[in-house]
Amino acid sequence: MTPSDLAELLHGTAATVLADRGLDVSVLPETLTVERPRNPEHGDYATNVAMQVAKKAGVNPRELATWLAEALTAADGIDSAEVAGPGFLNIRLAADAQGAIVAKVLDENDENDAYGAGDDLAGKKINLEFVSANPTGPIHLGGTRWAAVGDALGRILTAQGAEVTREYYFNDHGTQIDRFTRSLVASALGEPAPEDGYAGAYIVDIADEVLKQRPDVLDLPDAERDEVFRSIGVELIFAHIKQTLHEFGVDFDVYFHENSLFESGAVEKAVETLKASGNLYFSDGAWWLKSTDFGDDKDRVVIKSDGNAAYIAGDIAYFQDKRSRGFDLCIYMLGADHHGYIARLKAAAAAFGDDPDTVEVLIGQMVNLVRGGETVKMSKRAGTVISLDDLVEAIGVDAARYALVRSSVDQSIDIDLELWTSTTSENPVYYVQYAHARLSSIARNAADLGLGTEGADLSLLTHEREGDLIRTIGEYPRVLAKAAELREPHRVARYLEELAGTYHRFYDACRILPQGDEEPGALHTARLALCAAARQVLGNGLGLLGVSAPERM
Repeated sequence: MTPSDLAELLHGTAATVLADRGLDVSVLPETLTVERPRNPEHGDYATNVAMQVAKKAGVNPRELATWLAEALTAADGIDSAEVAGPGFLNIRLAADAQGAIVAKVLDENDENDAYGAGDDLAGKKINLEFVSANPTGPIHLGGTRWAAVGDALGRILTAQGAEVTREYYFNDHGTQIDRFTRSLVASALGEPAPEDGYAGAYIVDIADEVLKQRPDVLDLPDAERDEVFRSIGVELIFAHIKQTLHEFGVDFDVYFHENSLFESGAVEKAVETLKASGNLYFSDGAWWLKSTDFGDDKDRVVIKSDGNAAYIAGDIAYFQDKRSRGFDLCIYMLGADHHGYIARLKAAAAAFGDDPDTVEVLIGQMVNLVRGGETVKMSKRAGTVISLDDLVEAIGVDAARYALVRSSVDQSIDIDLELWTSTTSENPVYYVQYAHARLSSIARNAADLGLGTEGADLSLLTHEREGDLIRTIGEYPRVLAKAAELREPHRVARYLEELAGTYHRFYDACRILPQGDEEPGALHTARLALCAAARQVLGNGLGLLGVSAPERM
């Protein structure tokens, strides 16, 4: 019996208890929550449902809790239900009902690795845009964080039934590309980088490659020369970005070019639509979006007084393009300096007569690398950029992805390079992966002894540590559902650490395989089944984070 199963049983029981006494059943919330108490002496699960609804039902909370306890105790799968304090209910599951969680994991694994998956988002078509780093240099640490978090979020949303399209918005239009082009030209001419340009070894490498491909480029008129450097340079850096992301385990379904919005006339069309609706007005020589009418803190310039489009013009057209492709929800994952985009993107949606809730903006905070207690400095334009490649070279793909995803994105994080390369329990990814490797070793050893899990009597799993592990495994579907609902992949990472710790404590307390001349027994088989379930959940969870689940370490 999983927590969700117990919650359903509790809801049905409460409805019956209220109806039998002529009380209003409608006071029950649609779903009830059961929690694992901090003190295991208080039972396997606890609920405050009696305190939630007693006043509305017109009864004393403790009296209602007593009625519920009596009814639950008579239900299949419940060992006991006791009233505590002013109306809390502490519930213990019967051993066979608890063991059913293990059977559920193994059964669903045999089907399609489905344990933990849900259908909360079934039928939902989601556009998930992340990374979208400017093609002016390697992906920096902020973009690397979004690569790890965005890819994990996409996997989690998919596990909840959503149809997810991962999209990279390629900013190949505007002043940053102009500065990138001038930087390449300066390098090719042997001149210092422009004051507002980009520097670093990668600029030299790209400029040299342009010269290799077009030896005549410096003999061309300036405008033609610059266009060659722009087109080849952008193509080279974007190819590097795509390859780097692929090696990081992140691939996109769509690479969308910003410039295509201007070349296709999509920006002009969006502007004309807004003019016709009256949501764009002319003032001081520029065209402004009435974004304050839709919750923004100020109106935004869409077409500047020089006739050129402001950055938001592309954003507006891009949103329209996404909606025209049939997406129900557009999630944007942006950097720490993009807080203003939340209101302006929602305002743009509303200005088109769309629901602002079709736009969600997640803001990610900064990432710092720490070595020897000192922060490793990063400066993209000074040529000392700390990139995705640098991070992977320092600690590896698995550690990098896990380190970036295990904290809430609204928190800045420090990645201690020494910690994340250590082979100790202090290293979170090592701790979780080691649990999976240890479980894999047990499975191999069991196979060598001719032991398996078939026919396991799971009601034998009555040891305290066995119960802890089973209940932790039972939490997995709820963790995934909440991670998807709140767009918080870090919940999965923290859960895996809890599961690994619970498993290690079980391993220390319960002998799994027979030793010496000991004959294999039913308890060994049951514990092997429990280990198989734990291994499956650890592997599934690591997979959702894009982290490997090693068989050996």
